[in-house]
Order: sequence, then C-alpha cells, then structure tokens
Amino acid sequence: MRRRGGNQPCHPAVPGHGGAPYPSRVTPQSPERTTETPRYTERLGVSWWSWPLGLVLDLIVGFELLLGFAWLPAWAPFVVLLPATAGVLLWAGRIRVTVTDDEFLVDDCRLPVTAIGDVVALDAAGKREALGVGAHPLAFVIQRPWLGPAVQVLLDDPADPTPFWVISTRRPVELATALLTARDARTDPEARPPR
Repeated sequence: MRRRGGNQPCHPAVPGHGGAPYPSRVTPQSPERTTETPRYTERLGVSWWSWPLGLVLDLIVGFELLLGFAWLPAWAPFVVLLPATAGVLLWAGRIRVTVTDDEFLVDDCRLPVTAIGDVVALDAAGKREALGVGAHPLAFVIQRPWLGPAVQVLLDDPADPTPFWVISTRRPVELATALLTARDARTDPEARPPR
C-alpha cells in the first residue's frame, strides 16, 4: 500500500494516486493511552476448540514428518510445530474491540462516537448479507470466521468516504447498546455520566 503525504494511511479501494487518505478520524492510536474505564471491551480470540484441533493437526503433521524423515529426532517436529501453532492462534485472536466515552476502537483504528449515525446488531445471516450482497467496496470490515454475529456501524460523516463498519463480535446487542449510549452521551452533554 503506497502512502501519500506524511503518515496518512491510504484506503486501497479509492482510485487515484495510491488511494485517498483516510480522514483524520480513522487513524492509528496515539501513544498516549486513555485511562478512562471502557463502556465495552472484547477480545476477538479464537474459539476454545481451535486449541485442541491445532494440537491434533500438529500431532498428525509431526508423525508424518517422522515417517518421511527417519533420521529426524522424534522431538524435532513438535518443537517447531507446537509453538508455531500457538503463535498463529494467539495472533489470530489479537483484535480487541473497545468502546469508551469518546471513541470506538477496533485494533489500531479509532472512530469518534460523534461520527456514528446508527448501529445495527447482526446475526450470522445478517453478517453474511452485509458482507455479501450488501457489501460496499469502501466499508471497513473486521470479520472473524469463527464468530457468527457482528455489528454494522453506519457513519454520519460527510468527510469520510467509508459508509459503514462491520465488526465481528460475540455480543452484538451489548456492543450496539454501548456504541449508541456513548454516541448519545457525546451529542447530548447533559446525559453524560458524572466523573
């Protein structure tokens, strides 16, 4: 992905000289972390059954390697395969979804809650439709195949070419409620909880 001007990431789907720069609202997190208590937080880790499945696959591949390479020490394939599988599973489940009073954070992307127009909790069929026939080439998508439900966050920002975000989650109703509550609290200052 080419970059144009400074450190602004470019959206790859927009034609032109390497894409159009993202609006300043969708940028990587700054090193200054917020200390406020999040309204909602979730890690999109892999399902529990991925770990035993990975172990079984490692055993099968390890024994196949031992059968094909008889000179290999019996422990060697497992010393490589087990940590590699654990690393891949941990990496696959690294995404964190957080809603604070001011922002919606997904991995390293931030969206101010004031830019949220509406939020729709999607079941597995709704997510399939939003990513299939209802898809948009400029949509921001964090999709995890092991998670059925998701939320669709419709944006209300004319300066942003992104029409909506689709984010996988295990608890779509709770995430949608947290987003709408944070948005309403930011747009109506009297409704903000006291600090």
